[in-house]
Amino acid sequence: MTYEDLVKNHAGEMIEKLLTEVMSKDAVEVRFEFEDNDQWSVVSMHIYAEDKEISLRLHTNDRYDLYFGYYDDKDEFFEIIQPLTEEEKKIIPKGLQKIMEKVLADEQGIRFPGKLLSK
Repeated sequence: MTYEDLVKNHAGEMIEKLLTEVMSKDAVEVRFEFEDNDQWSVVSMHIYAEDKEISLRLHTNDRYDLYFGYYDDKDEFFEIIQPLTEEEKKIIPKGLQKIMEKVLADEQGIRFPGKLLSK
């Protein structure tokens, strides 16, 4: 299975993996990022042994993306961005959605205890 297939066909599983990792941390960071005219809030996890990143991004108009970044065998970096379906959005805890909305609106990142997401 290619990474493109993984992101396209198994986005829900990847989101659940990300959320499990995030909720187990003492401190979770939701960052504000931008590029050109686009801006978003992001929560991510890194798989350092494999040099990969999985992120959830919230853009304006309640548009969520699953982001997957990785290096290939030639050490070239690739990014795959998959818009989330309404069903995939439902996987994201309401508390995390509200925090991501706040970060996007305030244009400022925030750190909070991961255990807050389990309540």
